Amino acid sequence: MQADKSSRFLDTILNSVADGVFTVDKNWRITSFNRAAERITGVSAERALGQRCSDVFHADICERNCALRHTIRTGEKVIDTPARILNERGRAVPISLSTAVLRDPEGNALGAVETFRDLSMLEELRREIRGSYTFEDIVGKSPAIRKVFALLPDIAESDTTVLIEGSSGTGKELLARAVHNLSHRRAGPFVAVNCGALPATLFESELFGYVRGAFTDAKRDKPGRLALAEGGTLFLDEVNELPTQTQVKLLRVLQEREYEPLGGVRTLRVNARIVAATNCHLAEWVSQGRFRDDLYFRLAVVRLTLPSLNERREDIPLLVEHFIRRFNAKRGKKISGVAPEVMELFMRHVFRGNIRELENLLEYAFVLCHEPIIGLEHLPEDVVRERIRNLAESPDSGHAPLLELAEADAIRAALAGAKGQVQKAAAALHVSRTTLWRKMKRYAIAPRQYRV
Repeated sequence: MQADKSSRFLDTILNSVADGVFTVDKNWRITSFNRAAERITGVSAERALGQRCSDVFHADICERNCALRHTIRTGEKVIDTPARILNERGRAVPISLSTAVLRDPEGNALGAVETFRDLSMLEELRREIRGSYTFEDIVGKSPAIRKVFALLPDIAESDTTVLIEGSSGTGKELLARAVHNLSHRRAGPFVAVNCGALPATLFESELFGYVRGAFTDAKRDKPGRLALAEGGTLFLDEVNELPTQTQVKLLRVLQEREYEPLGGVRTLRVNARIVAATNCHLAEWVSQGRFRDDLYFRLAVVRLTLPSLNERREDIPLLVEHFIRRFNAKRGKKISGVAPEVMELFMRHVFRGNIRELENLLEYAFVLCHEPIIGLEHLPEDVVRERIRNLAESPDSGHAPLLELAEADAIRAALAGAKGQVQKAAAALHVSRTTLWRKMKRYAIAPRQYRV
């Protein structure tokens, strides 16, 4: 009688939770199937009970990396693994699942239990957010980026010259491509030239082309980048690096829409839009006499400024999700996100390389991470150490709990690398031995547990 009451009580609890729950015996037969599992899969408990779980729970990881099989074989839990199941109506449902061994009071394994959460609403919300905060692969919700979003269609529709200003790594070429893709020239070529990467002696021949016999090695005519961009867009990155003589010839292109190839006598017409970019404040270069003022005013008919990532930190979570989706597709992985302490580090890190630096950090993490979540251990050591060093220099600043967790994890990693030797760990973290002992005491970290 008592056993029946306990069983009914357990059923009541299982049928009250929002997550799907089912259990299997050692032969993979389903022994319980709660109401949430019925709702998410579309399969009734009456039909599921006694069936093999693979005949009821059709997940995309069943064949390759079955979580239940891993748990029963190794005894290890699986926590919050992303997957997709096909419900009874044939619709793919995104879920997050966890598994654990099911044991009797004596500790003997009876089978396993799996819980799973329907992420459909969350994924739909993410799609809506991505739609609101993404424009032609430019991601952001900060006021500066939303302003760019608002201006882009009108700028792209015109054929005027555009100057994009912003630090290295802020996405200037991406913005130039967006201008091209939204314009009536989208079917034409997009030709990018890095003005800082070309020697001054070769620049004119690269930009304007040359005719046979223009110089010793000119055995045949060669079209320049302007000709290659015919009907499309020519993007001049680092335009401030243009040699003075080339600035004069580019000015003619913008004013008269014509030029002559090197060594040529025939004038060619230009049908390409010019979009330029610079990582410096070009108006200051003009005032210093380092760049022609007439060319500057021709280039900056429309001027767009991209802020540094440090000035648009509210965009970091969106960018992290964007790059994770891209690297998942590129590398065939299923990483679902970053740990809270990693996001905390990103939100406080000084990104000198802007978006490109954030992208590189995540690409580095994708190489090392073989789990659903990227942790601090998957980031470059110098990035984590820099954050800990900054914290150590201001010990009374009142850190957020997530930041404290990141600090404790970094100390444990340093101690593990130093095999429990506090002096070596302090040197690796670039803090004093006294500071490290104080931090270890604060987080109840004992060095002896890391000694080999």
